[in-house]
Amino acid sequence: MLTTPLYLDEALLAVDKPAGLLAVPGRGADKQDCLWARVRERFPDALVVHRLDMATSGLMLFARGLTAQRQLSQAFAERAVSKRYIAVVDGSPAEAQGCIELPLSADWPRRPLQRVDPDAGRPARTDWQLLDAREDCARLALQPHTGRTHQLRLHLAAIGHPILGDALYAPPAVQARAPRLLLHAEALTLPHPLSGAPLQLECPAPF
Repeated sequence: MLTTPLYLDEALLAVDKPAGLLAVPGRGADKQDCLWARVRERFPDALVVHRLDMATSGLMLFARGLTAQRQLSQAFAERAVSKRYIAVVDGSPAEAQGCIELPLSADWPRRPLQRVDPDAGRPARTDWQLLDAREDCARLALQPHTGRTHQLRLHLAAIGHPILGDALYAPPAVQARAPRLLLHAEALTLPHPLSGAPLQLECPAPF
């Protein structure tokens, strides 16, 4: 079942992906239910331009038709799309904001895990800002400048603040503190694929 799109016009649509749902089909008959399939039931011309992890919720964009897909894919590739995520992490950073620059690569023996790899990793950068701090956790706004697999999850774990509910990179005790990964794609700012005018889309975090 697909909820009402957050944004819809002749070139694109944006929807709120629930946590636990694949963004696109996986391998095997049991992994065909995904957000893209649900979107195409109502909008057959919808095409994929980016993805979210299965465990991540939030704003996901689809192009309507090949022309819009080419334009949007180019915008993502050229980093003309600004992304903002919200996360709740274990502990609280000492600073009000910061930048994480740690190269990442696939941890092949333990796929789908990724790892910090100073020698062969691809550059990855995440800016973060402290929004709210409590005794044992903090709410952060995150802006990734690159789109590496599991970048936000791994970057935060690497600086000692794993995301609550993260089944891949958080210690068991931190994983158990939330029923899901507390990571949400909150906003996208991008040039509209037809007019080029700035378009800002938002989807508030449910936690």
